[in-house]
Amino acid sequence: MSGDGGRVSKAFASVRRAGGIGVMPFIAAGYPSIESTAATIRAIDAAGATCVEIGIPYSDPLADGPVIQEAFADALARRIKLSDIFAAVGSVRDEVGIALVAMVSYSVVFRYGVQRFAADAKAAGFDGLILPDLPPPEAQQVCGVMNAAGLETCLLVAPTTSAQRRQEIARLSSGFIYYLSVAGVTGERTDLPADLVSGLAGMRKLTDRPICVGFGISTPQHVGQLKGHADGAIIGSAVVRRMKAAAGGGADAIAESVGTYCRELLGLTR
Repeated sequence: MSGDGGRVSKAFASVRRAGGIGVMPFIAAGYPSIESTAATIRAIDAAGATCVEIGIPYSDPLADGPVIQEAFADALARRIKLSDIFAAVGSVRDEVGIALVAMVSYSVVFRYGVQRFAADAKAAGFDGLILPDLPPPEAQQVCGVMNAAGLETCLLVAPTTSAQRRQEIARLSSGFIYYLSVAGVTGERTDLPADLVSGLAGMRKLTDRPICVGFGISTPQHVGQLKGHADGAIIGSAVVRRMKAAAGGGADAIAESVGTYCRELLGLTR
């Protein structure tokens, strides 16, 4: 990987050198409370995960399955604001060493102001952002602004994305490439797609950027199957489902549940 990179790319470079695979849980910011967001970030860091994907609630689902859609709707009903999310991230940034990546629709960034968003996200303690609905060439200018602010950018590649488009996405992804295991929506699945390994091998031939796989990852077995083929496994719906199940116990119970699950994914528990 070229250059020194930031916290995101350095974290995955370390994982690659160790011959392992990073675990990246997804949490919906503000769900079920902003207090649980901060507590869960701490727990994920303590569990040994590589990165946290922090989803910024958005009213129009992109490729989110029902579990994440419900979490976003709940957070929006509580009138969660970007300022609340930035404050929550800022409250834990000095306590955790883990890379923090925002997953955010470009519509949110555009309305907030691209330059302003970049500056405020960086000041809050974010290390990068995933832009799920901003493909090249439109992404080039926005990625330039984010990189200049010190944020690493991560764009999406689908199984159906052409080789030429994959190369362009890789060039604009300074943090990692988010590789979709399937074309469709997020959600837990029993088995990973049969053609996933060959798709990742093809992506490896085009770039040395870190590659993280999302959509359908939910078990330690899935993570193990990706080892040697990807640099990271992104786990979303399964994490959010556990947060919902533990919500009655408050922020500490939610954090404990997610931390335990992360250790299971990493093979640190029996």
